[in-house]
Amino acid sequence: MISKEPEKVSMKFVTLVSIVSALGGLLFGFDTAVVSGAIGFMQEHFQLNQIQVGWAVSSLIIGCIVGAAFSGVLSDKFGRKRLLITASILFIIGSIGSGLADTFSYYIIARIIGGLGIGITSTLSPLYNAEIAPAKFRGRLVALNQLAVVTGIFLTYFVNLWISNSGDAAWGVTTAWRWMFGVGTIPGVLFLVLLFFVPESPRWLIKQGRPADALPILLRIHGEDLAKKEVIDIKKSFDQESGSIRQLFKPGLRIALIVGVALAVLQQITGINAVMYYAPEIFKATGAGTNSALIQTIFVGLVNFLFTILAIWLIDKVGRKALLLVGTGSMMICLIVIGAAFQTGNTSGPWVLIFILLYVASFAISLGPVVWVIMSEIFPNRIRGKAIAIASMALWAADYVVSQSFPPMLSSIGPGITFWIFAAMSFITFIFTWRVVPETKGKTLEEIELLWTPSGSTPTHKA
Repeated sequence: MISKEPEKVSMKFVTLVSIVSALGGLLFGFDTAVVSGAIGFMQEHFQLNQIQVGWAVSSLIIGCIVGAAFSGVLSDKFGRKRLLITASILFIIGSIGSGLADTFSYYIIARIIGGLGIGITSTLSPLYNAEIAPAKFRGRLVALNQLAVVTGIFLTYFVNLWISNSGDAAWGVTTAWRWMFGVGTIPGVLFLVLLFFVPESPRWLIKQGRPADALPILLRIHGEDLAKKEVIDIKKSFDQESGSIRQLFKPGLRIALIVGVALAVLQQITGINAVMYYAPEIFKATGAGTNSALIQTIFVGLVNFLFTILAIWLIDKVGRKALLLVGTGSMMICLIVIGAAFQTGNTSGPWVLIFILLYVASFAISLGPVVWVIMSEIFPNRIRGKAIAIASMALWAADYVVSQSFPPMLSSIGPGITFWIFAAMSFITFIFTWRVVPETKGKTLEEIELLWTPSGSTPTHKA
């Protein structure tokens, strides 16, 4: 039995460590939002066509795909902490390079370099938090990463507006967008410095045959009795696993891989990053001016922030699956209404803004944080790094397709049908969650592994 005082001390420790790790999400959020304020100025500065606009937004994601693809193998070899440090350095280089770019090609290269860092942190920050968190609080501690993402988005909207208003239109085209990207150096350096004060993942240490190094970390999290039991359970899980990618395609674990990859892709093709990347342009299409569109975009960031906090409070209380069902159902309804407003040309009133805000709120309590939580906890210990890398790579690939195709879709089939397509994807996500996704609330990572052991039943029955 653990006394109350050690429990408080341990939670303080694990929360602080998780917050530092989750700052990787802040970098993710910054890069998601910064381009939405800069793209209009860049389009004029570099004289970009619609395909190039899509490439200016989505080039970062090429780096993200590559970073996510190699994050699992590299973190398994060198450790979660070292690779997160490397990611922060890549992000800093990308931020400085994007701001100093004197040609469009130079900008693209810098964004890809920054994307490598974002791809790594998007995979490893939630993975690290899942591996260090107690089962009872794992959902909210992993979801801190998503809170950091939306905090980065929200703060960046303010920074973009402030920089945009610091000069005239000509200054915006020549200089403002450079400062928007350059400001990213600040959170990048903060993340780099703080990473030196967090421990390595105890599960990775045990995987490397270093249980003596892992035990002091687990003692600070769980107390003596539970820490020793945790070491035994983790070692046992490693003894039962091969660590090979082929293990993911065996009966049982194949369902875990399908759940992880499918949720990762569905998170993106339901349209959230299209809205986040192009929010000012969407609001301009309703008749709002540039400044008004940026202000409305701040409302999007505020709603995203507040409802992510609500999700963190709810995720370990009501569970992952319930939040996914409520959120995706609501997203579908909102997207249908938004599409209808554009299709009928009735966009002059407040309805588009209201339902975009409701859509963002629905995403923020469901697909936003919950997908990262589920991805970080459903895979076995020995192959968790590689498996999450596969799911993250799928997520970024889907993000690339959406961000690259969104401007041409708007100009060809129109915003109405585009949003209806996203609504159809939300409906598919609802059905998939209902039929396939298991509930993992309150289970240790080792207990979740048992959901996938071949026993003649599927995880749906165990949810």
